[in-house]
Amino acid sequence: MRVVIYPNDRRPAHVHVIGADAEALFVLGCPAGRVRLRENYRFARRELTITEKKLAEHSDELCQAWEEIHGHAE
Repeated sequence: MRVVIYPNDRRPAHVHVIGADAEALFVLGCPAGRVRLRENYRFARRELTITEKKLAEHSDELCQAWEEIHGHAE
């Protein structure tokens, strides 16, 4: 899986998670909110749960990356 922040995306701060034949969009909840699923295209529920936990573990870094690309997250 790849985690992508596109430079032309708009707020709220979010990432795209891309798998072999699936994609999901997770809102980061920067700076102090929680990561949550916004859209899912073909990921299994179990994969989404694992991915959400991993993104939450790295939310500080992801929010920092969003801010470097787009300015303040919210």
